[in-house]
Amino acid sequence: MIIYHGSNVEVKEPKILKPNRELDFGNGFYTTTNIDQAISFAKRVTRNRGYGKATVSSYEIDENAAFPLCEVVKFDGVCDAWLDFVCDNRDGTYSGPGYDFAYGPVANDDVYRTLYLYRAGEIDREETFKRLKVKTLYNQLVFASPLALSFIRFRGLEVYDA
Repeated sequence: MIIYHGSNVEVKEPKILKPNRELDFGNGFYTTTNIDQAISFAKRVTRNRGYGKATVSSYEIDENAAFPLCEVVKFDGVCDAWLDFVCDNRDGTYSGPGYDFAYGPVANDDVYRTLYLYRAGEIDREETFKRLKVKTLYNQLVFASPLALSFIRFRGLEVYDA
């Protein structure tokens, strides 16, 4: 599987860094199979941070070799388990089992507005799913442990205008 990571710097050797905010799938190194999503994120991060260059690093992982040796949480789409997992992680209250990889839909800025309303009690679960059905949901593969990172192989990078 080819995966991408968008940033304002090149990332040849991925690491798990403590983020400055709570993320969908908790701490980890976030990637996607969607190059356009990675480019968009790289441009946004570069603009927000005010330095660096919009850079998309590409990697390869053999998921057939890695996943059987690791703890993997996988969501094939938006479902009750995904909603609970994302909300718990974003609230900083996730207390479930540990995992090496997490894979599933990303709660991007557009989706996040719906999640915010749900978490604030403004809309119920049924309305949340109804609103999410009409959104284009990209994916993310998160490397959440040193074991998971041992399977990633750097391929190259591209720099884009922010």
